[in-house]
Amino acid sequence: MSDTANSPTGRAPWARPVVTLVVTAAFFLPLYLVLVNVFKPGGEIDGSPAALPWPPTLDNLSAALDRPDRLFWNGLINSVTITFLSIVVLTVVSALLGHYLARSRNRFARACLLVLLAGLMIPPQVILVPVTEVLRLTGMMTTIQGIVAFNVGYYVPFGVFVFSGFIRTIPLELEESAQLDGAGRWRTFWQVVFPLLRPATASVLIFLGVWIWNDFLNPLIILGPAGGTTVTVGVYRAIGEHQSDYGQVFGLMFLAALPVLIFYLALQKHFVKGLTGGAVKG
Repeated sequence: MSDTANSPTGRAPWARPVVTLVVTAAFFLPLYLVLVNVFKPGGEIDGSPAALPWPPTLDNLSAALDRPDRLFWNGLINSVTITFLSIVVLTVVSALLGHYLARSRNRFARACLLVLLAGLMIPPQVILVPVTEVLRLTGMMTTIQGIVAFNVGYYVPFGVFVFSGFIRTIPLELEESAQLDGAGRWRTFWQVVFPLLRPATASVLIFLGVWIWNDFLNPLIILGPAGGTTVTVGVYRAIGEHQSDYGQVFGLMFLAALPVLIFYLALQKHFVKGLTGGAVKG
């Protein structure tokens, strides 16, 4: 009897589609609730949150955009600034460090790579208290510079992991040829190596951009009330103790997710290639 017949999938061919459907439904249900309640009058959300919006309305989006305290617009400006600065610095630092570690064969480089990869295992909440003390001593607490510095320090191991794996698939002869033509290491990297890293760069930008944009706890603690708010923190601050305008809250949720969704769709064609680029050559 074949292995296929003995496998659980062979005995129950319906199992895989059912599991796939259940998992997909579990992930899609929160998105469905947000989408239908964004276009539903606020008074109907409490009574039938899962019902389709009919007739649909844009009042919730208008209320979120026209708040007197400009909660969404201030959060949008801060989120765009923090995310843009963080991913630009992370991309440059991770690409340079990943190139050095991928091309170096000494023990020091291997030890550095091991330490960086170990950093991926530490949850940010574990180091949040000492980070806030360091930022307070350096005068960067409750500033955008402070949250950007935290993002760079915490997420650079992931960027190095992606870039170093992809750089190993690039033939070393390309760099040697450029150096024979008189190009230095700096010029060789930026004009020869980095243009070939577009798929890996897209993967790093998408992952880190989404993570930083959706981050809630770190901006809440590091920025604080005096340092401003982000779109995710803005959703939290829109829900007060006596909050009953859930339509406006769903509008803020939808608006907060829209920019990062557009960002992902713009770079998705390079996404899978960048993740799998380092899988064929160690």
